[in-house]
Amino acid sequence: MRRTSITLAALALFGACGREAPPPPAQEPPPVVTRADSAPLAMAAYDSTVFDTLQWQSEDAAIQRGGLVYRVSCMTCHGEGGRGDRGFIFEGDTLRPPSFVAADWTYANDLPGLRKRIFTGSVLGMPYWGLVGMTSKDVDAVARYILGVLR
Repeated sequence: MRRTSITLAALALFGACGREAPPPPAQEPPPVVTRADSAPLAMAAYDSTVFDTLQWQSEDAAIQRGGLVYRVSCMTCHGEGGRGDRGFIFEGDTLRPPSFVAADWTYANDLPGLRKRIFTGSVLGMPYWGLVGMTSKDVDAVARYILGVLR
């Protein structure tokens, strides 16, 4: 009886080896909705000192990551070249995001300010990415990409 129990346990153990657990079912990410209270919530959560501790292997690594983040999270509204030419509907109005290449763009030479804007969003439709989907490192990377590549 004992030999049978050991044999069954060994078969169960070896039978499970080599099998990976099935992947979890794919889920659609929830839509990013900017609520009226999102900017104040994000402003309260924003801490600029977080960016002082970030380290990148190189500036190229940061920009490469920023390009990926931009394509996934920003390009839909700001366009491939950052010209703000991808209008979107928000509460019945067509809004145009700012052009990163415009001569008078507010954050043209302001990496800390751009990080803050990406993190906090705005009540005019800009998602508050720091609270809904981007790590601080992603915020930093995409800001560097915008200023280093699209500008």
